Formats: sequence, structure tokens, C-alpha cells
Amino acid sequence: MWKIYILALISFLIGSSQFVTSGFLDQIAVSMRISVASAGQFTTVYALVYAIVTPIIVSLTAKIDRKKIIMCSFAIFILGNILSYFASSVVLFTISRIIVALGAGISVVIILSIASQIAPFGKKASSIAIVTIGFTIALIIGIPIGRLLSTSFGWQSVFLDISLLSIIAIFIIYFFIPKVENDQNTSIKEQLKLFKNPKVIIGLLITLFWLSGYALVYVYISPFLTQGLKLHSNLVVSALFAFGIACLVGSKIGGYCADKYGVINTLLVSMICDIVALSFLTIFTNSTLCIFIFLFFWSAAVWSVQPAQLSNLASLVPSQSSMILGLNQSVSQISMAVGSVLGGTIISFFPMLSLAWIGNIGVLISIILVIFLKKKNL
Repeated sequence: MWKIYILALISFLIGSSQFVTSGFLDQIAVSMRISVASAGQFTTVYALVYAIVTPIIVSLTAKIDRKKIIMCSFAIFILGNILSYFASSVVLFTISRIIVALGAGISVVIILSIASQIAPFGKKASSIAIVTIGFTIALIIGIPIGRLLSTSFGWQSVFLDISLLSIIAIFIIYFFIPKVENDQNTSIKEQLKLFKNPKVIIGLLITLFWLSGYALVYVYISPFLTQGLKLHSNLVVSALFAFGIACLVGSKIGGYCADKYGVINTLLVSMICDIVALSFLTIFTNSTLCIFIFLFFWSAAVWSVQPAQLSNLASLVPSQSSMILGLNQSVSQISMAVGSVLGGTIISFFPMLSLAWIGNIGVLISIILVIFLKKKNL
């Protein structure tokens, strides 16, 4: 199992590199002399490259040894982060985010594949869960620590730290992770055939609208807290810690409720709580305590949706669950791109708090889709 934790370390580093920019987006904007809306488009570039290129490359490299692929892809990931450290212009930083996304997308798919193959007997599911926890930990401590480091040493320093830790990790992978058999990956053509199934389309649309609504606020979380909610800049790190801890709490609650009360019921209740919490967050802006309470409540509600939605997708076509979950990864990244583009457009013309109200529309559409799925029993 200790080898599984090495893979979890990789997922933590990848998650941190993706998520940290939300914690100091305002600082990136100031240093590059661009608007916060423009800075948010770095997330758009990352997400689109991740979503579009990853399934193609994974399919093309299906016959290559998985260990070789993870070594190469993680090396690309390190290169991108080093370039991010030296990037002083919009063009260079954009290129660096593209390179990071290329390496990260392939690495995520491969480490999940390796985890499933090297897992001890009877612990395949729990091993995969441990790897995915790395992303959750990145939300819990990666973002606030990133904000803390960026405030003290500059935002570029965060990417240098990620690069140094990643270099150590790649040596650990080389010496301790064994070679594994190649996956029997399906072609892009086979993956596209899934879109002929209405159940799959509705399931993925639920992810698209729900996560886009969340991304509207999440991508711009630091300026949303300081400019929108008028939270003092000294409290942003604490708020991000509370936000991250709530992610873990929400994931646990969502998984428990999905098993006990059913996936559809959990989705509906969690999404309703999502809307309520985010709405109250924008109302009680005069109270720091209320901001922390509703920020925690909102984050927990959002992340309680995730395990239920993954269970929902896996149950749509059980024989092709892994392929559907893979497509969901791409849809998730597209949702982040939609959220960052739409969010950037909104804050260019409307107050920062309007992100929350428009984001709630996306969640409301997801609720309608879930109800439709339940009524039609698709």
C-alpha cells in the first residue's frame, strides 16, 4: 500500500499545480498588469488542453509501458512548472500552463491505472480512492499554503516549490514503482459511441452545468472573497483553509448519504444546499463569521455532490463505467473552462457578487436534469 501513497503524492502535486492559481489570481493579475478576468483565462487554457488532448494521447500511447509513460508525462509536468516560475509575461505563462496541462492530464489517467494494477488483493477500490484523495488534500492545504507562499515570496515561488517536490517524486517513481501491463484502452471512436446513449448524455450534462456553476465562483475565489465579500486580505488564507476542509467533509458526507439514501436523493439535496449556501454567502457580507460559516457550508455542499455523481455515472452503463468516468474527467475540465470564460466576462461588466447568482443558475439546471433522470427512469 505504501506504493499507492507515492501515487497519491503525485496526484497531490498535480492537483496543487492546477488549483493554486485560484488562491492568488489577484496577485497574478497585478504582477502582469492585466485584469482579474483576463488572469482567469489561464484556467481556461489549462482546462481545454487537459480535456481535449488527454484522451487522444492516452489512446495513442495505449501500447507503451505505463511506467515509461508516467515518467515522461511527469517530466513534462515538471518542465511546465519550471517555466511557470520564470514566466514574467502573459504569453510565457500561457505556454507554461499548456505544458503543465499536457503532462498533468496524462499523468492522472496513468497513475489511476497503475494504482488499480498494483493494489493489494481486495483493495483495488480503496487504492484508487487513496490516489484521488491527493486532489482533495491539494484543495485543503495546497491552495491556502500557495496563497501564504505567494504573499511572502511571490506567486512564482509556488511553482518552483512544486517543481522541486516533483523532481523528488519522479526519482521515487523510477526506483519504487514497478512496471505494469498496458491497459486495454478503447479508441476515441469507441468513446464517442457512448454519446449515442441518452443516459450518458444527461449524466454528463449534469456534471457540465453543476461544475460550471461552481467554477464561476471557484476560479475567482480570492478576488471574490476580497472584492466581493469585502473580506480582509489577512483572512483569505484562513478562509481558504476552511474552504478546503469543507471539501473533505462534504466528500465524506456525500459518499455516506449516497449509499444510505440513494444517489438521486443525495444529488438533489446537495445541489439545493449548494444554492442556498452560496445565496446566503452573498447576503451576509457584513459579518466575517457568517462569511466563514456559509463558505464552509457551500464548499461542503458542492463536494458532497461529487461522490454521488460519480456513482450515478458509473451505474448508467455498468459495463462501460470506466470509459464514462474518463469522459467525465474531460467534461469536468471543460466545465472549468466554461466557468472561467463566463466568469471573466461577467466580472468585466457586473459586480463580483453576481458570479454567485449566475452560478446558481447552472446548479438549478443540473437539478432539473437530475429530476428528469429520476422521472423517466433512464
